[in-house]
Amino acid sequence: MPSKVNLSPFKLDIDELINEFVEGQWTSFPDWKKIWRSMKFSYIYEAAPATHLGFFMQSLYAHTIGHMNVSASFTRRLGGLYCLYCLYETQPFKPPFKIYLSLGELKKLKNLVTEAKGNDVKAAASLVQRMLEKDVFLFGYLDLEEAAKTVEKLTEQDNEIVKCAAKKLFKGTRIEHFLHLDMGRELGLDELKKLSIEYAESKQHAIEEARKVVNVQDVEHLANAKELVGDKAEKVSESWNARKEQFYDKTGVRPTEEQAQQDNDSDNNDDYTRELELELQLFDEELDEQ
Repeated sequence: MPSKVNLSPFKLDIDELINEFVEGQWTSFPDWKKIWRSMKFSYIYEAAPATHLGFFMQSLYAHTIGHMNVSASFTRRLGGLYCLYCLYETQPFKPPFKIYLSLGELKKLKNLVTEAKGNDVKAAASLVQRMLEKDVFLFGYLDLEEAAKTVEKLTEQDNEIVKCAAKKLFKGTRIEHFLHLDMGRELGLDELKKLSIEYAESKQHAIEEARKVVNVQDVEHLANAKELVGDKAEKVSESWNARKEQFYDKTGVRPTEEQAQQDNDSDNNDDYTRELELELQLFDEELDEQ
């Protein structure tokens, strides 16, 4: 199932269209066409995705057929049939996408036609007859709407399992440290950038001074480095953070505030340890001098 095709707006539009028909308590096909035209519903295809058109059309069909459920009112089921017919007839695709219909849905359609005849709504039988003559249906055993819901539910369950497994797998391990690693802080990025700039300036200055007394043509390229070490390190840090975010999005594993605080405390402790070692070294040197 294509993950980038958001069908919710299209389904809501279909719901609103059929709801309008139901609220008006209409049953005739001419009344339906008035509502369709007033809502300029044929423009629904203007927003169709550039890819996965088959999936797109079958999703529209399946959602519309869902309004023909036996538990729905007669007017709603009738609106579902009218909408299904119009969606097929107004689609801009050549050849047109046929309507997948399960055997269970075919039985519902047959019952609707029978009920429509009993209510003297002749348009239902005429439309179904025309659709059969034009061979617009693809018949099968699987209910696409129910199958889509099942797949969506299983996908959600799989995602939860992956998230739970990831948390258990990485908790309290060295891997967890790397998952929450701040590469910029680990590399001392700010200081590194500062040093690389100073080094580049010093190198440039040295070559300029040397040019006054010797031929520096063979070493001039050293002063024209395309990219500083600090800039390269920054790109590495940005790439690391981007990949880390991708991992977070896929697994749902993100550092908690407590973990972030622990990492920060750990860094502070490291800084304090280095300062303490430096003070002890200076103290030892003073003792040696005495």
